Amino acid sequence: MHDAGKIVLGLGVFGVLVTAPVWYGIGRGKGEPPELQRPATAKQCIEPTAFMRARHMELLNEWRDAVVRDADRVYVASDGQHHEMSLTGTCLRCHEDPEKFCIRCHAYAGVEAFCWDCHQKKRTMAVSARRERGAP
Repeated sequence: MHDAGKIVLGLGVFGVLVTAPVWYGIGRGKGEPPELQRPATAKQCIEPTAFMRARHMELLNEWRDAVVRDADRVYVASDGQHHEMSLTGTCLRCHEDPEKFCIRCHAYAGVEAFCWDCHQKKRTMAVSARRERGAP
């Protein structure tokens, strides 16, 4: 029991180090939500805003599975409207600039979107090809 002071000090230092990220996050806060560029062409999304904020990734994963595994390409929204299950064909038709909408929100939330690994490259190539042909 001669080293009780050293043990208590060591546990205290350990506790501070382990909880430091929590205290840093509390002190820093989130700040103001980012200003997002709203779609100019659509008045509402395929689902209500609250649903899209909370569950859009689940929806996109469900779309991917339905299209790839079941060849189902039509999504019936909660309001009964039919939409094509396509990130580039449906989502990016309204959210034309992911930098000013998707990526800003994901950066604020501290999550990384892997959608652009494939889809944005393909979309950029398609837009470039249309422009070369003289199409808008």
